[in-house]
Amino acid sequence: MSAADAQIIRCPKCGANNRASSDKLAEHKAVCGRCKTPLSAETHPIIITDANFAAEVERSPLPVLLDLWAAWCGPCRIIAPVIEELAKELSGRARVGKVDVDTNPLTSNRFQARSIPLLLILKDGREVERMVGVQSKQAILQRMQKYI
Repeated sequence: MSAADAQIIRCPKCGANNRASSDKLAEHKAVCGRCKTPLSAETHPIIITDANFAAEVERSPLPVLLDLWAAWCGPCRIIAPVIEELAKELSGRARVGKVDVDTNPLTSNRFQARSIPLLLILKDGREVERMVGVQSKQAILQRMQKYI
């Protein structure tokens, strides 16, 4: 398995980080090295809450693209399909998550989300990039490349 072919997948059961080849993931043959739970690549954004922020973002071995949004926000709905596409394209190389600012005030306040949509790139749980407003997929990918 080459380094370019490998993806890091977090086990949904025990939380262990596993290196898995794209071939094994595609064939549904990848299993957790610790608990033997079947693994699959994340192809949709993870729902991030105040409660799971530390586990899903701060302890992530991969960089995280975090979309802070709200259901009532028109621009947030415009960028939502782009976030879905990025979750598929970056699977195994970066994690993509969504935080509803209305139901997660601790995370919203932590990052001073005054304007939404707010896209954050986090590495080792720390903010390294911030993009406010609707962004093109290409602009987001360009900024993510530095951290993948």
